[in-house]
Amino acid sequence: MLASRWSPEWGKRLRSERERLGLSLRDVENLSHGIADKLQDSDYNIAHTSLADIENGKWPPTLHRLYTLSVIYGYDYDRLAGMCGIPASETVKEHQKLHLPRTYLVGPVPERFRQSVYSATELRAKLRVERTNLLPKIIETWKEVPLELQLMDGSDPLYGYIGMDDYTLYPIVRPGAFVRIDPRQRKIPSHWRADNRPIFFIELRDRYVCTWCEMHESRLILVPSQQSKRHTQPVRYPTDATIIGRVTGISMDIVEAEENEARA
Repeated sequence: MLASRWSPEWGKRLRSERERLGLSLRDVENLSHGIADKLQDSDYNIAHTSLADIENGKWPPTLHRLYTLSVIYGYDYDRLAGMCGIPASETVKEHQKLHLPRTYLVGPVPERFRQSVYSATELRAKLRVERTNLLPKIIETWKEVPLELQLMDGSDPLYGYIGMDDYTLYPIVRPGAFVRIDPRQRKIPSHWRADNRPIFFIELRDRYVCTWCEMHESRLILVPSQQSKRHTQPVRYPTDATIIGRVTGISMDIVEAEENEARA
């Protein structure tokens, strides 16, 4: 069963969807037979009396019957489950928040995500010519939120993209990386742990930069990594720099595609 307590309101939502299509209880029952026959499983059948009880709030649909209803009503399974009080579409995001004790293999991106959003590879290819920037400025015309960013969900975060020529914090943050930014965290701390120095996303007059920072009176010191071979840069603050927020997540390749192909 989908839930131990079935709300009459959820049943009303299902009835509304049936009536929207002009279907009777018997119509749904007959259509369910075809789905059950195709899948060779009687659990997908929905008797008209059972559907009436579901719509009246007596009990919830089973997982199999919910699938049948999603097919008949033309809804994505997760969306219909959400209408019934089950946040199925949030499972991937919620999984990312868990602190599992052992390293494990996630596996490939589910096919249903591949069809509706950009994969990480496609997204990086699309952004290859972009400089370091905030993602909303780049993807404001896109219809889908890239899966790469869905999996980096947080509390109303911003997202940034590190340009392919930006080696400021290499190899900690590599070119082509995506970063999650918490705009609530804008204060530059004076002390930090050596293994957890905070990274900030900064807007300068002519560009964005993702870097370590130090604050000295009215000067914001941009501190690159030693491997980047770039120099520390002082800028006037807040005249010439705006702190967008602290970087709280990074998603990036650690081997370039060309290197992978060369080793294949």
